[in-house]
Amino acid sequence: MLETLDASTVLEVLRPVQDPELRKSLVELNMIRNVAIDQGNVSFTLVLTTPACPLREFIVEDCQKAVRSLPGVQDVKVEVTAETPKQKELPDRAGIAGVKNILAISSGKGGVGKTTVSVNVAVALAQAGAKVGMIDADIYGPNVPMMLGLADAKVMVRQGAQGEVLEPAFNHGVKLVSMGFLIDRDQPVVWRGPMLNGVIRQFLYQVEWGELDYLIVDMPPGTGDAQLTLTQAVPMAGAIIVTTPQNVALLDARKGLKMFQQMGVAVLGIVENMSYFIPPDMPDKQYDIFGSGGGEKTAQELQVPLLGCVPLEIPLREGGDRGVPIVVAEPDSASAKALKAIAERIAGKVSIAALT
Repeated sequence: MLETLDASTVLEVLRPVQDPELRKSLVELNMIRNVAIDQGNVSFTLVLTTPACPLREFIVEDCQKAVRSLPGVQDVKVEVTAETPKQKELPDRAGIAGVKNILAISSGKGGVGKTTVSVNVAVALAQAGAKVGMIDADIYGPNVPMMLGLADAKVMVRQGAQGEVLEPAFNHGVKLVSMGFLIDRDQPVVWRGPMLNGVIRQFLYQVEWGELDYLIVDMPPGTGDAQLTLTQAVPMAGAIIVTTPQNVALLDARKGLKMFQQMGVAVLGIVENMSYFIPPDMPDKQYDIFGSGGGEKTAQELQVPLLGCVPLEIPLREGGDRGVPIVVAEPDSASAKALKAIAERIAGKVSIAALT
């Protein structure tokens, strides 16, 4: 006897199909919705856990293959959307209204390209369809406005019920607050720790962020006041450590990684920046200017994932100086592809942590 082609039959045949990262049934995760059948034409909505899902096409293909195995099916249409899960709450740290996941991108030392990685990851997530905000927490050296093409932007400050409220600047799909918006271009910030603590908390709680899937915090290098303020103030979905293959950078990266772990923040992985240089006149060649394999070795030793390796290309630097991130300016370049893949891996790990 043939099974009746109805919604329950479709859901049953989809039950063995799993999310490859979560390794759980799509049906059990409530990722299959709005099943409809019209004369053998089956349609449903696939709700992914992030718009930046790198396995979207494979999941859709698995779903279509499973449904086509049912007798009487003529066609299968899958509408793909996403609902990013919210990080777990902590009793001693207040979250930010409307913000689902807070991520720190940090480094042990300066000059490793941490801000370049932060900006491009944020823009890549926004390109995928996520709602993204950024806090430039490098109060003494705020460079994110330049790299996001917002060097001349100003944020609006108004009085709200809880005091002053900032309206973030916006470009390339990313909302941004930075000390760079509040001071003159050449004005130094000569502050002690308590004042830095206050402005970071203002950027967290006194900004009209709206609804965000990801709030990325570009940290200053090191393990100082900014890191302590952030990790003690809000529940965090995780931290990403940026380094170069150079031994001195790796030495400091290990300290930065350990600091987050000691503060109870999950380290999602290591990004090795400037992994190798690609000459513009010889794109098939690469040179290990800063050494090779350091990021992978450190990731293995500290038992955290290596999220990816980003090559050093001249357009990557040029894009930062012009305010047009490489994932926008040259999306088919080697560095842009690496940064997009890193953004996807970060999003996947955030979803896993939230749902397990």
